[in-house]
Amino acid sequence: MTINIVLFEPEIPPNTGNIARSCAATGSRLHLIKPLGFSVEDKQLKRAGLDYWDLLDLHIYENLNEFFQKHSQGRFYYATTKAKKYYTDIVFQDEDFIIFGKETAGLPPEILANNMETCIKIPMLPVDKARSLNLANSVNIILFEALRQLGFENLV
Repeated sequence: MTINIVLFEPEIPPNTGNIARSCAATGSRLHLIKPLGFSVEDKQLKRAGLDYWDLLDLHIYENLNEFFQKHSQGRFYYATTKAKKYYTDIVFQDEDFIIFGKETAGLPPEILANNMETCIKIPMLPVDKARSLNLANSVNIILFEALRQLGFENLV
């Protein structure tokens, strides 16, 4: 069983490195959609991922259109603070894609508007100054719920 984590235009190397480490440790795929705010050779990125890079199933796309063309049959969930549904409302399946936006702006409004039924959020206090959780933390919260639902298959 595999979950696909998708980062749309990630900007902060340590976040992506930590997410890469989680994906490698759980057998999840990591998809990065350009432009990236760093080089995949970045020292901070590599340091955060430690020595897990050889375990990582990594895919990089030039843009969102290329990603959707290659995965036209996928089931997509969009993580956003603007969703009405919680991530726990979803029954995750093998090969699902969970898409996260860039740290400073999230996902583009047109993507959210066209996919509101599959937008999911992590519950938080309704405080304007606490706009969102850290990207790496958000990915891990939702990733591990999906893996839990799939019975932590192949994990010990």
